[in-house]
Amino acid sequence: MKMNRRDAIKLGATGVIAAAAATTMSGCNKGEAKPAAQAKVCASGVKNILGKHQVVVIGGGFGGLTVASELKKHNENIDVVVIEKNDTFMSCPVSNTYLGKLEGMTLGKFIFDYAKPVEKYGYSMLKAEVVDIDREAKEVHTSQGIVQYDMLVLSPGIAYDYENQFPTWDKNKISHISRVAPGALIPGSEHIALERLLADMEDGNVIITVPAGKFRCPPAPFERACMIAAYMKKEDIRGKVIMLNPTNSIAKGAAFKEAWSELYGDMIEHIDFATIQDVDTDSKTVTYIHKVPTGEKDKDTGDAILKPIEKKISYEVLNLIPNNKANPVVSMADLEVTSDSFHKVLMNGCSFQTKTDADVYAVGDVVGHAIPPSGQTANWAGKQCAAEIAHRIAGKKFTLPVEKTPVPAGNVCYSMVGDDPEEGIMVTHDFSWTGTVIKGKGNVPKDPKTGKFRSTGTAKALHDWYRGITSDLFS
Repeated sequence: MKMNRRDAIKLGATGVIAAAAATTMSGCNKGEAKPAAQAKVCASGVKNILGKHQVVVIGGGFGGLTVASELKKHNENIDVVVIEKNDTFMSCPVSNTYLGKLEGMTLGKFIFDYAKPVEKYGYSMLKAEVVDIDREAKEVHTSQGIVQYDMLVLSPGIAYDYENQFPTWDKNKISHISRVAPGALIPGSEHIALERLLADMEDGNVIITVPAGKFRCPPAPFERACMIAAYMKKEDIRGKVIMLNPTNSIAKGAAFKEAWSELYGDMIEHIDFATIQDVDTDSKTVTYIHKVPTGEKDKDTGDAILKPIEKKISYEVLNLIPNNKANPVVSMADLEVTSDSFHKVLMNGCSFQTKTDADVYAVGDVVGHAIPPSGQTANWAGKQCAAEIAHRIAGKKFTLPVEKTPVPAGNVCYSMVGDDPEEGIMVTHDFSWTGTVIKGKGNVPKDPKTGKFRSTGTAKALHDWYRGITSDLFS
């Protein structure tokens, strides 16, 4: 049976499964022989069939909500349900301004209620956590019950990979570190916890660790350094913001370095080739391996030879941003993924359809195209994905039009670097495709009047962009 919108909201808010049919899942009878995949599903204990929908979207972030609303814009009769585990939406984009305590950027600026867009656009919403996916049966198994689908869209975001980054840490230490040194790259209580640590700090250093490999919003750690430094200056807190970066790569590097030098002097320190190894929360000490140049070069490659040296550094506040990986929902779906540690979903050419399954699509952080992970990119991809699915439902062919490439500024990513006055920097990506993959080509512009990367006009554009995209999704 299908749930209407009010049933879905009620179900998600109260956890009452009586709104849906309670049917025992076939093949889970005791003693019955089952294949491995079915045994895994049966082991989850999920048995209640909540209903079947044309399109099921996993994830209520920028990408998932865009897919849902755009599908209803294409055809209000398309049956769409969004599965989201959180009660409310919290924005990661622009949230560093909350940590910097910029004027007016309170927590309320970043939290939104899902009820309004559900009523406005007419899709359904189920508050539940996904525990498994059975692609053969076309079922999403959740903490509330089973949701069946014709087409599935994955927009689940990221997870942290503490286990592989710190193999000697047990579950208790990982849990402890996540509380006292929150990553604040996943929306929710982490940002609040980090803000409280900053508010309670005395003089001392703030350490920010940069993840290795692919991670959500590559400029985020470097913008955060600016905002925390601005906060410390405002509150007259003596100390440094120190970034430990396992590489020497910095998104928007020239622009950030200009801001660090001219706005904060030696208050911000960026350490290249510094990989965190361990944390002692009692002594508030981080151990890291720093690879320093030896002055020699590799005979074959010509690259500088680096010597690893173990170092320790003390902190007052630690923002340990762990290495990122795709949300476990991707592995639940058993899709072909990239060979790196993140495991992005492999796509079917210049489409948002997955390579593995024609009835499963992906957008947001997990999409395997060569486009930057950002809120704006997720919104753009969500619109393309919705158009693709809507055309398919209508029995029409849909392809990204080659004659319209590149798409100028398909992604625009802003970073706030200064306060009083507010100043921002930006990067734009032009999107293009040739039949196999969607690519983005970046450009970090300078202000034509000042010749600098940062400007008050870009800071204003940041606020305008944020108001626009959140208004589109929630107003």
